[in-house]
Amino acid sequence: MLRLLTSIFLVSAGIFLYSYFRELNPGMVSVRTSPTLQFELSPVTLVIFSMAVGAVLVALAVGMRQTAHVIGNWRSTRLLRRKEKIDALHREGTHAIMSKRTVEAIGLFERALAMDPNRVDSLLWLGNIYRVESNFAEAIRLHQRANRVDDRNIEILLELANDLESAKRYEDALQTLQKMLKIEPDNLTALIRKRDLLIRLEKWSEALEIQHRLLKANLPEPERKAEAHLLTGCTYEVGRQLLERGHPDKARRYFRGAIKKDRTFLPAYVGIGEILIREGKTKQAVEILKKIYAKTRSNIILHRLEELFLEQGEPSEIIRVYQEALRQDPNNPALRFYLGKLYYRLEMVDEAFDILSTVEGVQDQLADYHKIMANLYLRKQQMEEAVAELKKALHFKKRVVVPYVCTACRQESTEWSGRCRSCGIWNTLVALPLPNDGQAVPGQDSSPVPISTVPYQGIASPFETV
Repeated sequence: MLRLLTSIFLVSAGIFLYSYFRELNPGMVSVRTSPTLQFELSPVTLVIFSMAVGAVLVALAVGMRQTAHVIGNWRSTRLLRRKEKIDALHREGTHAIMSKRTVEAIGLFERALAMDPNRVDSLLWLGNIYRVESNFAEAIRLHQRANRVDDRNIEILLELANDLESAKRYEDALQTLQKMLKIEPDNLTALIRKRDLLIRLEKWSEALEIQHRLLKANLPEPERKAEAHLLTGCTYEVGRQLLERGHPDKARRYFRGAIKKDRTFLPAYVGIGEILIREGKTKQAVEILKKIYAKTRSNIILHRLEELFLEQGEPSEIIRVYQEALRQDPNNPALRFYLGKLYYRLEMVDEAFDILSTVEGVQDQLADYHKIMANLYLRKQQMEEAVAELKKALHFKKRVVVPYVCTACRQESTEWSGRCRSCGIWNTLVALPLPNDGQAVPGQDSSPVPISTVPYQGIASPFETV
């Protein structure tokens, strides 16, 4: 009832005011809306009409603004709910991965990506799953998609490099790591991964350049020592490649650089000896190798000298070198074995038998020892002893012709090289038998066995292969 009375009062007041102001402002105003259309209005009517039009326009503007705001809120709420659903799917997917429910995780991440194809973290996780499952093509596709969404994301580039490396697309992996380094030039992870790939591809010059950069980084002391050793190895490998490609002078500089970094780095010494041999400076090479042996006491050097002297037709010289080494270290079973094996190669049967029959501590490491002894017993017509040695040799699961072993990973090799082909560490291959394994048998006289000087008695045809 009050609202009705109020409305009647306001209408009456409006009519009164309209009549009052119209009496005060007599006359008419012509308003043209087109060349042919004209209206006659009183001034008061024109003012009221103008106010009404303005009020309508203001109401429309406010209404449109409020409508847009409502629509915006609706869309934001809808997107927020959608995002919350996607987040929940992604979160469930990560939990499934942690619980090793791989198939369920793949389904959850795919549902999340169906709702948001550009969600980077879901692309990363799903790509990693496929890489673990060895589906490298799918992993690469997903991580490349993530990279297109965010091309400066270091984590994406690193995972993509992992995919490409796992798929053995090493050159593409290198390009991806290079993109990382363009974004972050001092990224240690990218530098280390790139160096490792370059080493795998035997691009030693580029690997050496990166290794120099890594050593300038602020690394902890244990890591710094490992990287310094790797720098020495890369320096040696650059020299080795240069030598193989016919650049001995350049190779010599790198070998000397490796020795300067590590005075005990045997491969570089051997490399310098090879350069001298290729240059025809055999005597100088022999002298250097002898000096290196005096410093390192490495049987590897003796083996190289043995081959060198035998190639030159001077076996008496290597016999003398072995005998001199034994005079300085008469209890070394490895030296005794290799001198006996040299006698065996030269068909010096009696001398080989005399020294090998006194060797202790190598029988459990070398099948060759028993094979040689069996052949020597056959030459001496001692059949029972020969059969016994052959039975011992047959107990070995694998044949060792030239016995070298890596001191880091215990991988055996038939050829010596500066770097172990199994673990990739330099300067670790040594000749069997290992010196520490040669111990005297309890109850026997452990005094040194005298070594007699045995001259070489001429060139003979080689024995049968052992």
